[in-house]
Amino acid sequence: MAIANSFKFHYGYIIVFCCCLIMGVIIGLVMSCAGIFYTPVSTDLGVSKGNFGLYMTFVYACSFLMLSVAGKMMDKYSARWLLTNCSGVVGLVYLAMTQFTSVWHFYIAGAVIGIALAFLLYLSYPVLINRWFNTRVGFFIGLCSAASGIGGVLFNPFGGYLIETYGWRNTYLIFGIIILIVATPLLGILLRNYPSDKGVKSFGEKAETAEVQKTGMDYTVAIKSPVFYVLLVFAFFMIAVSTLNLFLPTYVTSVGFSVEQSAFVASAIMLGVTIGKVALGSINDRSSLAGVLTSTGLGILGFIFLLMGKEGMAWMTIGGFLFGWAYAGVTVETALLVRTVFGTKDYSKIFSNISIALALGGAIMAGAWGYLADFLNFEIILSTGIVLLIISGLIGFYALRVSKSNSSSAQQ
Repeated sequence: MAIANSFKFHYGYIIVFCCCLIMGVIIGLVMSCAGIFYTPVSTDLGVSKGNFGLYMTFVYACSFLMLSVAGKMMDKYSARWLLTNCSGVVGLVYLAMTQFTSVWHFYIAGAVIGIALAFLLYLSYPVLINRWFNTRVGFFIGLCSAASGIGGVLFNPFGGYLIETYGWRNTYLIFGIIILIVATPLLGILLRNYPSDKGVKSFGEKAETAEVQKTGMDYTVAIKSPVFYVLLVFAFFMIAVSTLNLFLPTYVTSVGFSVEQSAFVASAIMLGVTIGKVALGSINDRSSLAGVLTSTGLGILGFIFLLMGKEGMAWMTIGGFLFGWAYAGVTVETALLVRTVFGTKDYSKIFSNISIALALGGAIMAGAWGYLADFLNFEIILSTGIVLLIISGLIGFYALRVSKSNSSSAQQ
Protein backbone atom coordinates (compact mmCIF):
# COMPACT_ATOMS: atom_id res chain seq x y z
CA MET A 1 0.00 0.00 0.00
CA ALA A 2 2.82 2.39 0.87
CA ILE A 3 4.58 1.62 -2.38
CA ALA A 4 1.40 2.21 -4.37
CA ASN A 5 0.82 5.56 -2.69
CA SER A 6 4.40 6.69 -3.31
CA PHE A 7 3.90 6.18 -7.05
CA LYS A 8 0.44 7.75 -7.22
CA PHE A 9 -0.14 9.35 -10.61
CA HIS A 10 -0.57 13.13 -10.76
CA TYR A 11 -1.99 14.95 -13.79
CA GLY A 12 0.94 17.33 -13.55
CA TYR A 13 2.96 14.69 -15.38
CA ILE A 14 0.60 15.06 -18.36
CA ILE A 15 1.24 18.81 -18.24
CA VAL A 16 4.97 18.08 -18.32
CA PHE A 17 4.39 15.85 -21.35
CA CYS A 18 2.47 18.65 -23.09
CA CYS A 19 5.21 21.17 -22.33
CA CYS A 20 7.81 18.72 -23.66
CA LEU A 21 5.65 18.29 -26.77
CA ILE A 22 5.63 22.05 -27.32
CA MET A 23 9.36 22.38 -26.80
CA GLY A 24 10.41 19.15 -28.50
CA VAL A 25 8.23 19.19 -31.61
CA ILE A 26 7.23 22.81 -32.24
CA ILE A 27 10.30 24.62 -30.89
CA GLY A 28 12.54 21.75 -31.98
CA LEU A 29 11.39 22.18 -35.58
CA VAL A 30 10.98 25.96 -35.71
CA MET A 31 13.97 27.18 -33.68
CA SER A 32 16.42 24.31 -33.19
CA CYS A 33 16.38 23.43 -36.91
CA ALA A 34 16.24 26.96 -38.31
CA GLY A 35 19.97 27.08 -39.09
CA ILE A 36 19.94 24.20 -41.57
CA PHE A 37 17.71 26.21 -43.94
CA TYR A 38 19.93 29.32 -44.13
CA THR A 39 22.29 28.20 -46.88
CA PRO A 40 19.85 26.36 -49.20
CA VAL A 41 17.06 28.94 -48.96
CA SER A 42 19.28 32.02 -49.32
CA THR A 43 21.09 30.39 -52.26
CA ASP A 44 17.85 29.46 -53.98
CA LEU A 45 16.33 32.93 -53.49
CA GLY A 46 19.54 34.67 -54.51
CA VAL A 47 19.91 36.71 -51.31
CA SER A 48 22.61 36.96 -48.67
CA LYS A 49 22.40 34.94 -45.49
CA GLY A 50 22.13 38.22 -43.61
CA ASN A 51 19.02 39.24 -45.55
CA PHE A 52 17.44 35.83 -45.07
CA GLY A 53 18.49 35.88 -41.39
CA LEU A 54 16.27 38.92 -40.88
CA TYR A 55 13.38 36.45 -40.94
CA MET A 56 14.45 35.32 -37.47
CA THR A 57 14.75 38.95 -36.41
CA PHE A 58 11.05 39.32 -37.21
CA VAL A 59 10.37 36.20 -35.12
CA TYR A 60 12.12 37.64 -32.07
CA ALA A 61 10.87 41.19 -32.63
CA CYS A 62 7.22 40.19 -32.74
CA SER A 63 7.68 37.96 -29.70
CA PHE A 64 9.20 40.97 -27.94
CA LEU A 65 6.22 43.17 -28.85
CA MET A 66 3.71 40.47 -27.90
CA LEU A 67 5.15 39.25 -24.59
CA SER A 68 3.60 41.80 -22.22
CA VAL A 69 0.19 41.20 -23.79
CA ALA A 70 0.73 37.44 -23.92
CA GLY A 71 1.46 37.31 -20.19
CA LYS A 72 -1.86 38.98 -19.40
CA MET A 73 -3.69 36.73 -21.86
CA MET A 74 -2.26 33.60 -20.24
CA ASP A 75 -3.77 34.74 -16.94
CA LYS A 76 -7.08 35.94 -18.37
CA TYR A 77 -7.85 33.30 -20.99
CA SER A 78 -7.45 29.55 -21.35
CA ALA A 79 -3.77 28.61 -21.70
CA ARG A 80 -4.98 25.32 -23.13
CA TRP A 81 -6.63 26.89 -26.16
CA LEU A 82 -4.14 29.72 -26.56
CA LEU A 83 -1.28 27.23 -26.89
CA THR A 84 -3.29 24.86 -29.10
CA ASN A 85 -4.27 27.64 -31.50
CA CYS A 86 -0.71 28.98 -31.60
CA SER A 87 0.52 25.51 -32.49
CA GLY A 88 -1.97 25.31 -35.35
CA VAL A 89 -0.96 28.74 -36.65
CA VAL A 90 2.73 27.78 -36.72
CA GLY A 91 1.95 24.56 -38.58
CA LEU A 92 -0.10 26.41 -41.20
CA VAL A 93 2.62 29.03 -41.67
CA TYR A 94 5.14 26.25 -42.33
CA LEU A 95 2.85 24.85 -45.01
CA ALA A 96 2.68 28.31 -46.57
CA MET A 97 6.48 28.64 -46.55
CA THR A 98 6.69 25.91 -49.17
CA GLN A 99 5.32 28.43 -51.70
CA PHE A 100 7.50 31.44 -50.82
CA THR A 101 9.48 32.96 -53.69
CA SER A 102 10.79 36.19 -52.11
CA VAL A 103 12.61 36.89 -48.88
CA TRP A 104 9.93 39.34 -47.72
CA HIS A 105 7.47 36.44 -47.63
CA PHE A 106 9.65 34.93 -44.89
CA TYR A 107 9.61 38.23 -43.00
CA ILE A 108 5.81 38.12 -42.83
CA ALA A 109 5.91 34.48 -41.78
CA GLY A 110 8.50 35.32 -39.13
CA ALA A 111 6.22 38.00 -37.71
CA VAL A 112 3.30 35.57 -37.39
CA ILE A 113 5.50 32.85 -35.92
CA GLY A 114 6.98 35.36 -33.46
CA ILE A 115 3.54 36.23 -32.11
CA ALA A 116 2.78 32.54 -31.59
CA LEU A 117 6.16 31.87 -29.97
CA ALA A 118 5.52 34.54 -27.33
CA PHE A 119 3.13 31.95 -25.89
CA LEU A 120 4.77 28.70 -26.97
CA LEU A 121 8.45 29.40 -26.35
CA TYR A 122 8.61 31.99 -23.60
CA LEU A 123 5.55 31.46 -21.40
CA SER A 124 4.21 27.93 -21.89
CA TYR A 125 6.33 25.76 -19.61
CA PRO A 126 7.39 28.40 -17.01
CA VAL A 127 3.76 29.39 -16.40
CA LEU A 128 2.30 25.88 -16.49
CA ILE A 129 5.03 24.28 -14.36
CA ASN A 130 4.65 27.02 -11.75
CA ARG A 131 0.89 26.42 -11.72
CA TRP A 132 1.05 22.64 -11.49
CA PHE A 133 4.15 22.04 -9.33
CA ASN A 134 5.06 23.19 -5.86
CA THR A 135 8.24 21.14 -5.51
CA ARG A 136 11.16 20.39 -7.85
CA VAL A 137 10.15 23.31 -10.06
CA GLY A 138 13.71 23.80 -11.26
CA PHE A 139 14.05 20.19 -12.34
CA PHE A 140 10.79 20.17 -14.29
CA ILE A 141 11.57 23.53 -15.94
CA GLY A 142 14.92 22.09 -17.01
CA LEU A 143 13.28 18.88 -18.23
CA CYS A 144 10.64 20.66 -20.32
CA SER A 145 13.17 23.08 -21.72
CA ALA A 146 15.47 20.17 -22.58
CA ALA A 147 12.86 18.76 -24.92
CA SER A 148 13.84 21.38 -27.51
CA GLY A 149 17.30 19.83 -27.51
CA ILE A 150 15.87 16.36 -28.01
CA GLY A 151 13.84 17.71 -30.90
CA GLY A 152 16.96 19.30 -32.33
CA VAL A 153 18.94 16.05 -32.03
CA LEU A 154 16.23 14.15 -33.87
CA PHE A 155 15.08 16.71 -36.41
CA ASN A 156 18.38 18.33 -37.48
CA PRO A 157 19.83 15.26 -39.21
CA PHE A 158 16.34 14.34 -40.44
CA GLY A 159 15.90 17.84 -41.84
CA GLY A 160 19.40 17.82 -43.32
CA TYR A 161 18.62 14.57 -45.11
CA LEU A 162 15.28 15.91 -46.38
CA ILE A 163 16.89 19.10 -47.71
CA GLU A 164 19.64 17.15 -49.47
CA THR A 165 17.16 14.63 -50.93
CA TYR A 166 13.89 16.51 -51.51
CA GLY A 167 14.77 20.20 -51.19
CA TRP A 168 13.97 22.85 -48.61
CA ARG A 169 10.38 23.42 -49.76
CA ASN A 170 9.32 19.83 -49.15
CA THR A 171 11.18 19.89 -45.84
CA TYR A 172 9.10 22.86 -44.67
CA LEU A 173 6.01 20.95 -45.83
CA ILE A 174 6.89 17.85 -43.80
CA PHE A 175 7.76 19.94 -40.73
CA GLY A 176 4.41 21.74 -40.95
CA ILE A 177 2.50 18.47 -41.24
CA ILE A 178 4.27 17.09 -38.16
CA ILE A 179 3.24 20.14 -36.13
CA LEU A 180 -0.37 19.94 -37.32
CA ILE A 181 -0.98 16.21 -36.89
CA VAL A 182 1.16 15.50 -33.81
CA ALA A 183 1.47 18.54 -31.55
CA THR A 184 -1.72 20.51 -32.15
CA PRO A 185 -4.36 17.80 -31.52
CA LEU A 186 -2.58 16.41 -28.43
CA LEU A 187 -2.35 19.86 -26.86
CA GLY A 188 -6.07 20.43 -27.40
CA ILE A 189 -6.94 17.06 -25.87
CA LEU A 190 -4.53 16.88 -22.92
CA LEU A 191 -3.72 20.39 -21.72
CA ARG A 192 -5.48 21.85 -18.67
CA ASN A 193 -5.06 25.32 -17.18
CA TYR A 194 -4.90 24.70 -13.42
CA PRO A 195 -4.80 21.71 -11.03
CA SER A 196 -8.34 22.65 -9.95
CA ASP A 197 -9.51 21.78 -13.48
CA LYS A 198 -8.76 18.15 -12.61
CA GLY A 199 -9.83 18.44 -8.98
CA VAL A 200 -6.30 18.15 -7.55
CA LYS A 201 -3.75 20.33 -5.80
CA SER A 202 -0.45 21.26 -7.37
CA PHE A 203 2.19 18.54 -7.18
CA GLY A 204 3.81 18.54 -3.73
CA GLU A 205 1.40 21.09 -2.29
CA LYS A 206 0.64 20.80 1.41
CA ALA A 207 -1.56 22.94 3.60
CA GLU A 208 1.29 23.99 5.85
CA THR A 209 3.35 25.23 2.88
CA ALA A 210 0.64 27.38 1.34
CA GLU A 211 2.19 30.61 2.58
CA VAL A 212 5.68 29.65 1.43
CA GLN A 213 4.51 29.73 -2.19
CA LYS A 214 4.01 33.49 -1.97
CA THR A 215 7.35 34.57 -0.56
CA GLY A 216 9.58 36.93 -2.48
CA MET A 217 9.85 40.47 -3.75
CA ASP A 218 6.84 42.47 -4.90
CA TYR A 219 6.71 43.15 -8.63
CA THR A 220 6.62 46.93 -8.14
CA VAL A 221 9.71 46.75 -5.94
CA ALA A 222 11.54 44.31 -8.21
CA ILE A 223 11.29 46.41 -11.38
CA LYS A 224 12.82 49.37 -9.55
CA SER A 225 15.80 47.43 -8.20
CA PRO A 226 19.23 47.56 -9.90
CA VAL A 227 19.51 43.77 -9.96
CA PHE A 228 16.39 43.60 -12.18
CA TYR A 229 18.18 45.58 -14.88
CA VAL A 230 21.34 43.57 -14.38
CA LEU A 231 19.34 40.42 -15.13
CA LEU A 232 17.91 42.09 -18.22
CA VAL A 233 21.49 42.44 -19.48
CA PHE A 234 22.20 38.83 -18.51
CA ALA A 235 19.19 37.65 -20.53
CA PHE A 236 20.15 39.83 -23.50
CA PHE A 237 23.74 38.57 -23.63
CA MET A 238 22.76 34.91 -23.18
CA ILE A 239 20.21 35.02 -26.00
CA ALA A 240 22.76 36.86 -28.14
CA VAL A 241 25.14 33.93 -27.68
CA SER A 242 22.43 31.35 -28.35
CA THR A 243 21.42 32.93 -31.67
CA LEU A 244 24.88 32.06 -32.96
CA ASN A 245 23.41 28.56 -33.21
CA LEU A 246 21.62 29.75 -36.35
CA PHE A 247 24.94 30.38 -38.08
CA LEU A 248 27.11 27.56 -36.80
CA PRO A 249 26.02 25.20 -39.63
CA THR A 250 27.18 27.89 -42.06
CA TYR A 251 30.47 28.18 -40.16
CA VAL A 252 30.98 24.42 -40.41
CA THR A 253 30.40 24.40 -44.18
CA SER A 254 32.58 27.51 -44.61
CA VAL A 255 35.65 25.60 -43.43
CA GLY A 256 35.12 22.77 -45.91
CA PHE A 257 32.62 20.36 -44.39
CA SER A 258 29.40 19.17 -46.07
CA VAL A 259 25.82 20.19 -45.28
CA GLU A 260 25.17 16.78 -43.74
CA GLN A 261 28.28 17.18 -41.53
CA SER A 262 27.04 20.61 -40.46
CA ALA A 263 23.71 19.02 -39.57
CA PHE A 264 25.62 16.48 -37.46
CA VAL A 265 27.31 19.32 -35.55
CA ALA A 266 23.88 20.92 -35.11
CA SER A 267 22.71 17.63 -33.59
CA ALA A 268 25.71 17.65 -31.24
CA ILE A 269 24.69 21.15 -30.15
CA MET A 270 21.16 19.97 -29.46
CA LEU A 271 22.50 16.98 -27.53
CA GLY A 272 24.47 19.43 -25.38
CA VAL A 273 21.33 21.52 -24.97
CA THR A 274 19.32 18.48 -23.91
CA ILE A 275 21.79 17.14 -21.37
CA GLY A 276 22.68 20.65 -20.26
CA LYS A 277 19.14 21.71 -19.48
CA VAL A 278 18.36 18.67 -17.36
CA ALA A 279 21.74 18.84 -15.62
CA LEU A 280 21.53 22.60 -15.05
CA GLY A 281 18.06 22.18 -13.54
CA SER A 282 19.43 19.66 -11.05
CA ILE A 283 22.56 21.73 -10.38
CA ASN A 284 20.45 24.80 -9.67
CA ASP A 285 18.42 22.87 -7.12
CA ARG A 286 21.68 22.63 -5.17
CA SER A 287 23.52 25.84 -6.12
CA SER A 288 22.42 28.64 -8.45
CA LEU A 289 25.99 29.93 -8.69
CA ALA A 290 27.27 26.52 -9.78
CA GLY A 291 24.58 26.49 -12.47
CA VAL A 292 25.61 29.88 -13.84
CA LEU A 293 29.32 29.05 -13.85
CA THR A 294 28.73 25.63 -15.44
CA SER A 295 26.63 27.05 -18.27
CA THR A 296 28.91 29.97 -19.12
CA GLY A 297 32.18 28.07 -18.46
CA LEU A 298 31.37 25.11 -20.70
CA GLY A 299 30.03 27.50 -23.34
CA ILE A 300 33.36 29.34 -23.41
CA LEU A 301 35.19 26.03 -23.74
CA GLY A 302 32.83 25.08 -26.57
CA PHE A 303 33.69 28.22 -28.55
CA ILE A 304 37.38 27.44 -28.14
CA PHE A 305 36.87 23.95 -29.56
CA LEU A 306 34.78 25.34 -32.43
CA LEU A 307 37.60 27.74 -33.27
CA MET A 308 39.86 24.68 -33.49
CA GLY A 309 37.30 22.90 -35.69
CA LYS A 310 39.31 23.28 -38.88
CA GLU A 311 41.52 20.50 -37.55
CA GLY A 312 38.71 17.96 -37.84
CA MET A 313 35.10 17.06 -37.18
CA ALA A 314 35.92 15.75 -33.71
CA TRP A 315 36.79 19.28 -32.56
CA MET A 316 33.67 20.68 -34.19
CA THR A 317 31.46 18.04 -32.61
CA ILE A 318 32.87 18.46 -29.11
CA GLY A 319 32.72 22.23 -29.46
CA GLY A 320 29.11 22.07 -30.58
CA PHE A 321 28.17 19.83 -27.65
CA LEU A 322 29.78 22.18 -25.11
CA PHE A 323 28.26 25.26 -26.77
CA GLY A 324 24.92 23.56 -26.20
CA TRP A 325 25.37 24.06 -22.44
CA ALA A 326 25.51 27.83 -22.93
CA TYR A 327 22.46 27.59 -25.18
CA ALA A 328 20.75 25.63 -22.39
CA GLY A 329 21.49 28.41 -19.93
CA VAL A 330 19.34 30.89 -21.87
CA THR A 331 16.07 29.40 -20.71
CA VAL A 332 17.06 27.42 -17.63
CA GLU A 333 19.48 29.85 -15.97
CA THR A 334 17.41 32.93 -16.77
CA ALA A 335 14.20 31.40 -15.39
CA LEU A 336 15.84 30.02 -12.27
CA LEU A 337 17.95 33.12 -11.60
CA VAL A 338 14.76 35.19 -11.60
CA ARG A 339 13.19 32.72 -9.19
CA THR A 340 16.24 32.67 -6.91
CA VAL A 341 16.77 36.43 -6.86
CA PHE A 342 13.15 37.61 -6.66
CA GLY A 343 11.32 34.62 -5.17
CA THR A 344 7.98 33.16 -6.21
CA LYS A 345 5.50 35.81 -5.09
CA ASP A 346 5.30 37.71 -8.39
CA TYR A 347 7.44 35.34 -10.43
CA SER A 348 5.24 35.27 -13.54
CA LYS A 349 5.07 39.04 -13.85
CA ILE A 350 8.78 39.55 -13.23
CA PHE A 351 9.84 36.73 -15.53
CA SER A 352 7.62 37.93 -18.37
CA ASN A 353 9.43 41.29 -18.20
CA ILE A 354 12.86 39.62 -18.19
CA SER A 355 11.70 37.52 -21.14
CA ILE A 356 11.24 40.71 -23.13
CA ALA A 357 15.04 41.07 -23.04
CA LEU A 358 15.32 37.53 -24.41
CA ALA A 359 13.03 38.35 -27.31
CA LEU A 360 14.65 41.74 -27.94
CA GLY A 361 18.13 40.25 -27.86
CA GLY A 362 17.07 37.57 -30.30
CA ALA A 363 15.45 40.14 -32.58
CA ILE A 364 18.59 42.25 -32.73
CA MET A 365 21.26 39.56 -32.79
CA ALA A 366 19.57 37.07 -35.16
CA GLY A 367 19.96 39.68 -37.88
CA ALA A 368 23.15 41.29 -36.59
CA TRP A 369 25.14 38.04 -36.55
CA GLY A 370 23.97 37.37 -40.10
CA TYR A 371 25.28 40.67 -41.39
CA LEU A 372 28.48 40.30 -39.40
CA ALA A 373 28.93 36.83 -40.93
CA ASP A 374 28.75 38.42 -44.39
CA PHE A 375 31.58 40.85 -43.64
CA LEU A 376 33.64 39.48 -40.75
CA ASN A 377 35.66 36.36 -40.20
CA PHE A 378 33.81 33.74 -38.16
CA GLU A 379 36.75 33.60 -35.74
CA ILE A 380 35.95 37.17 -34.67
CA ILE A 381 32.29 36.34 -34.20
CA LEU A 382 32.99 33.25 -32.08
CA SER A 383 35.51 35.20 -30.01
CA THR A 384 32.82 37.81 -29.36
CA GLY A 385 30.65 34.99 -28.04
CA ILE A 386 33.38 34.12 -25.54
CA VAL A 387 33.44 37.72 -24.28
CA LEU A 388 29.66 37.80 -23.87
CA LEU A 389 29.71 34.58 -21.85
CA ILE A 390 32.42 35.91 -19.55
CA ILE A 391 30.35 39.01 -18.87
CA SER A 392 27.21 36.90 -18.35
CA GLY A 393 28.98 34.74 -15.78
CA LEU A 394 30.10 37.82 -13.86
CA ILE A 395 26.57 39.27 -13.98
CA GLY A 396 25.07 36.04 -12.64
CA PHE A 397 27.62 36.00 -9.81
CA TYR A 398 26.80 39.62 -8.93
CA ALA A 399 23.01 39.06 -8.99
CA LEU A 400 23.26 36.09 -6.66
CA ARG A 401 25.51 37.98 -4.24
CA VAL A 402 23.03 40.87 -4.14
CA SER A 403 20.20 38.42 -3.55
CA LYS A 404 22.08 36.73 -0.72
CA SER A 405 22.90 40.10 0.82
CA ASN A 406 19.26 41.21 0.63
CA SER A 407 18.10 37.95 2.22
CA SER A 408 20.57 38.33 5.07
CA SER A 409 19.45 41.91 5.68
CA ALA A 410 15.78 40.89 5.71
CA GLN A 411 16.46 38.24 8.35
CA GLN A 412 18.21 40.67 10.70
